Amino acid sequence: MWVKICGITNLKDAQAAAAAGADALGFLFIPTSPRALERDQVARILPVLPPTVLPVAVVANESTDFLKGLLRVCPVGGIQFHGSETPEEVLSLKGLCRLFKAIRVKDEKSLEVIPKYQGVDAVLLDAYSPRRVGGTGEVFNWALADKAKAYGIPIVVAGGLNPGNVREAIQKAKPYGVDTASGVEIAAGVKDHTLVREFILRAKSG
Repeated sequence: MWVKICGITNLKDAQAAAAAGADALGFLFIPTSPRALERDQVARILPVLPPTVLPVAVVANESTDFLKGLLRVCPVGGIQFHGSETPEEVLSLKGLCRLFKAIRVKDEKSLEVIPKYQGVDAVLLDAYSPRRVGGTGEVFNWALADKAKAYGIPIVVAGGLNPGNVREAIQKAKPYGVDTASGVEIAAGVKDHTLVREFILRAKSG
């Protein structure tokens, strides 16, 4: 099970998540998020990460020029598009890094856009909220994630996951991976290292 710990804001939390076995770490470049970072902050963290951990920049509705500039300053291995980006905008960066498109799930109809993003490395399904583009801490119907696999793109489940429910989510969704931020935090952007370890252990326990 591929596990991403998102909303990393500092070196200590990044190192703890990596040591606990995280496959990827998410760094938010969404100004409205309480977990948002600047390029130079992330650039200082990246060299310390082991090569087995994929750093992912989480963005929303940024221009291609902005993203290419970001990659020059912060050589992340992936970009997660969390806004209303078109397939053309997302896939314009194909070959530069791994690409993840987040889809906010309200109901089964929300899944219909997935085939348009054929070519991304994975689709991340998050709970829909009219107030925020991500990090809501809310869950959606995990059975829909299982249905989404029919489109042939790896599915990552996010939204309200924590050590207490990640096994149930995996059993119902049977995804490629899982993603959490607020579910392993003491406060927004501050990780609880014990919860991080428990989440990763339970997600990978088979």
